[in-house]
Amino acid sequence: FILFISTIAGAVQLVEMVVEKFTPALYNALGIFLPLITVNCSILGTSLFMQEREYNFSETLVFSLGAGIGFFLAIVLLAAIRERLQYSNIPEPLKGLGIAMIITGLMGMAFLSFSGIQL
Repeated sequence: FILFISTIAGAVQLVEMVVEKFTPALYNALGIFLPLITVNCSILGTSLFMQEREYNFSETLVFSLGAGIGFFLAIVLLAAIRERLQYSNIPEPLKGLGIAMIITGLMGMAFLSFSGIQL
């Protein structure tokens, strides 16, 4: 499922970059709808994950609540970090997508630490 979500998120980002570069009017018209596709895929991935695990109602409710809180926390943290980076002195080659990928990778490693380190 992680591969499914990563593939969709990568494809959406690629489409977003191409549309922004070649047709700025269409990019401005679509606005927030392209990134929402990625969020919808993560919700679909969560529901497919729960279906595969065959959770009962209470387990599904707890897992869904935890997943929602996790997605919310990740989005809020990423938005806060990106807002602070607007006022930072970032090298020119890293501006935009480069720094976003670095931040996302570091946040991913931080969230993975919640599951513990297993060697």
